[in-house]
Amino acid sequence: MTLPFLNRTEELSRLRKLVARRDGALGVLYGRRRCGKSRLILEAIVGREAVYVSGDDRESRMQRAAMAREIGRLLPGFDQVTYPEWDALFSRWWESAPAGSVLVIDELPALVSSAAEVPSVLQRYVDRSRRGGPHLIVAGSSQRMMQGLVLDRTAPLFGRAREILRVAPLAAGYIREALALHDDVSAVESFATWGGIPRYWELAADFGTRQEAIASLVLSPLGVLYTEPSTLLLDDLRDTTQAASILALIGQGAHRLSEVAGRLGKPATALSRPLDRLVQLDLVVRETPFGTSGRDTKRSAYKIRDPFLRFWFRMVDPNRSKLEARQLAWVSARIEEAFGHHAGAVWEDLVRESVPRASYFGSTWGPASRWWGPSIDGRPLEVDLVAETDDGTEVLVGEAKWSEGLDARRVLAELAAKSRLLPFVAGRKVHVGLWAKERARRIGDGAVFGPADVLRALR
Repeated sequence: MTLPFLNRTEELSRLRKLVARRDGALGVLYGRRRCGKSRLILEAIVGREAVYVSGDDRESRMQRAAMAREIGRLLPGFDQVTYPEWDALFSRWWESAPAGSVLVIDELPALVSSAAEVPSVLQRYVDRSRRGGPHLIVAGSSQRMMQGLVLDRTAPLFGRAREILRVAPLAAGYIREALALHDDVSAVESFATWGGIPRYWELAADFGTRQEAIASLVLSPLGVLYTEPSTLLLDDLRDTTQAASILALIGQGAHRLSEVAGRLGKPATALSRPLDRLVQLDLVVRETPFGTSGRDTKRSAYKIRDPFLRFWFRMVDPNRSKLEARQLAWVSARIEEAFGHHAGAVWEDLVRESVPRASYFGSTWGPASRWWGPSIDGRPLEVDLVAETDDGTEVLVGEAKWSEGLDARRVLAELAAKSRLLPFVAGRKVHVGLWAKERARRIGDGAVFGPADVLRALR
């Protein structure tokens, strides 16, 4: 099933303005695979004279021939010539291309892996295009290579792009529409499974239930997403073994650097750089308690950012032997038993993400974070959510629960008592909120917010 084109309004507007310029311009898109980079580009060039090619791992001669064939659809006869080198091909394209036309090179890193000279060759023609000529859009899934080819100061194309767009996963607020789900609870649970990757949504939309989609796409050794994490890691990391091991341990509950190091039998100092790299690639997120410095490594906790990868490393990776033995029914049953806890953790993330985008209690809030540490009476205390207004006069303290049959009044009363023990609330107005599967309602001085409130903010 092909999804409707969702969101990406600002990115699409920027690309359309770029290809409408009179002078030739360079646009760059990067981001993890399956996020919709190619779809975004194709939407942007609708109705324009454009050539779209995708790099791969074949020899340069074969890739030049393939690119010439695609250009030949726009410029008849272009592919009747053999181009002995990339400079010859690009020289003729830049000389013959209609004004305002677009050349799109998708998966540039794959092309460069077999033709390292391409960025330097393109540099000359991009510089020439500034005086009038065709536009160039390049894209790639390898964030490491795209940064090295375009964003690094020593890269040939550095400083030449009019637009550099990092294409991120879609926000949770669009998944209900994409999968034609009947309620917001199902939307949250689907997002907890597939995250914000449009291609995963397309694949899941072909199944009647979330459980059927998981069994076919993820649990079956023949499933399209059974080895997806390995593919993602290969895009950006040379040492995938260590990265996969770190992700597996974080996914299974080791959230501190010392815990991960202990289970791997390595000193914590040996894992600092690999963990930092996973954070830079947005595969892992480092949390520190509300109000503390992001550099406070002693109080840092790590978690897998993407819901699908978190699901895979928690639910699939530990059961690979059973899945290879085709014991899918047994694994599916275990997943359903543990799924509520997994969905609850993703729900917490969504709630915190919604806080700066919503107007809870009629106020505008800054970024929300967890808080953990000693309370004013010296006892350990933890709350799911803390945020403050820009002027610092109000504090929002919240809990996120993803379970049935909650006594909301009791939870809010306990949360109000907790909030009075937080070391940073003195002299400030405190609001307490519970985010649960219920509809929004006020209870005394507190309030309950539901999935509809969160998903509406995340659009």
